[in-house]
Amino acid sequence: MAAMTKEETEALIQEVLEVYPENAKKDRAKHLAVNDQSLEKANKCITSNRKSLPGVMTIRGCAYAGSKGVVWGPIKDMIHISHGPVGCGQYSRAGRRNYYVGTTGVNTFGTMNFTSDFQEKDIVFGGDKKLAKLIDEIEVLFPLNKGISIQSECPIGLIGDDIEAVAKVKNKEHGKTIVPVRCEGFRGVSQSLGHHIANDAIRDWVLEKRDGDDSFPTTPYDVAVIGDYNIGGDAWASRTLLEEMGLRVVAQWSGDGTIAEIEKTPKVKLNLIHCYRSMNYIARHMEEKYSIPWIEYNFFGPTKIAESLRRIAAHFDETIIEGAERVIKKYEAEYDAVIAKYKPRLQGKRVMLYVGGLRPRHVIGAYEDLGMEVVGTGYEFGHNDDYDRTIKEMGNATLLYDDVTGYEFEEFVKKVQPDLIGSGIKEKYIFQKMGIPFRQMHSWDYSGPYHGYDGFAIFARDMDMTLNNPCWKQIKAPWKKDAASNEAVKAVA
Repeated sequence: MAAMTKEETEALIQEVLEVYPENAKKDRAKHLAVNDQSLEKANKCITSNRKSLPGVMTIRGCAYAGSKGVVWGPIKDMIHISHGPVGCGQYSRAGRRNYYVGTTGVNTFGTMNFTSDFQEKDIVFGGDKKLAKLIDEIEVLFPLNKGISIQSECPIGLIGDDIEAVAKVKNKEHGKTIVPVRCEGFRGVSQSLGHHIANDAIRDWVLEKRDGDDSFPTTPYDVAVIGDYNIGGDAWASRTLLEEMGLRVVAQWSGDGTIAEIEKTPKVKLNLIHCYRSMNYIARHMEEKYSIPWIEYNFFGPTKIAESLRRIAAHFDETIIEGAERVIKKYEAEYDAVIAKYKPRLQGKRVMLYVGGLRPRHVIGAYEDLGMEVVGTGYEFGHNDDYDRTIKEMGNATLLYDDVTGYEFEEFVKKVQPDLIGSGIKEKYIFQKMGIPFRQMHSWDYSGPYHGYDGFAIFARDMDMTLNNPCWKQIKAPWKKDAASNEAVKAVA
């Protein structure tokens, strides 16, 4: 299918909106837009970070998911208590493939579920004493933990448990960092507020512990990697490049990261942010309080990797600038070979994306390096500043959709007819049943890493393996089969 014009894209949006009642149509129209690269601010064309409409299927998570599942959960040497009923903790453990080095249950705990397992009596009488007992038991069973975070679930905010008081008491008793995080799921409009709350908890309960401590020996080349959750090993792939160019990575936030690394971050010379949405708050705080500059970087695909390495190097001296060029040159033959192998098989293929965090814009360059075109993208929980960054990455007249509903996404796909969809687990099986190649782009569909030059080779292989799999020619949507059967019956009759 040829690229759609601005008028065709506008007409498609209006067609999809027709099914809604007038008020819902008016609201949803604000979240669907035609991209315009000439705009400086996305709020001229699209609205974001608003409450989802009741009764309209949304794909968002909650504040608890943003805090426990994203920011705090991957910190490997801490124990993260899901304070509330068992379900939230069970659902959020080990789901994002945040790889780490260590011995689970001894000095790393990321894939374990620690919960206060609220029952009805806890709702009635409160859970403070239960929480205190749980922390004491943790100290007996897992003495090598380096700290504890208390991730509050919805009932905690409703009944008023004082998790801050419990944290202060147990901090004095055990002499460890114990952090209360008020991330009840009902807060805010999505998981995005959970990121913000988690960042504020780190600011208030962790960073200031090391203020004035000069025992950590620094170098002029110290950096922190922030907003990389090491999904499938992404942070390791990124760290390899940074260290090869001569930088010292002091901290990883928070995939394969430790509480000690986080405490040392105020000593670095530059903060490098990969997932802007989840960690820009803490980077801004460190810029204001510790005068540490921060920049975004993008390690998806060779074009963006080279741009990012040079942008990072520009903050340092000639040694690092030369190191960046040396790294780019070192991997040139490798990524050229990847492009030569896969671009002929992927050239001209069209992709629609709908993910969270950084992916709706960061992966565009990697697809373009393979000759593919992203024809639609959107965020589950993006803010206006995410779309500000996205409109420059997308072509004119392409689709932008915020907090897209299940109905809207399906209809857009039917009309645009992309060759590949990159989205989440909730959408995966719908589009596969429709016979459309699909990649789960929250956790790389059990593959990865996708960051860095090594990751680009895996990314290209996975896109080719998915898109050019012969199975898609054998699949027909169940409702199309039923329609074909009915027509056959009518013909016989």
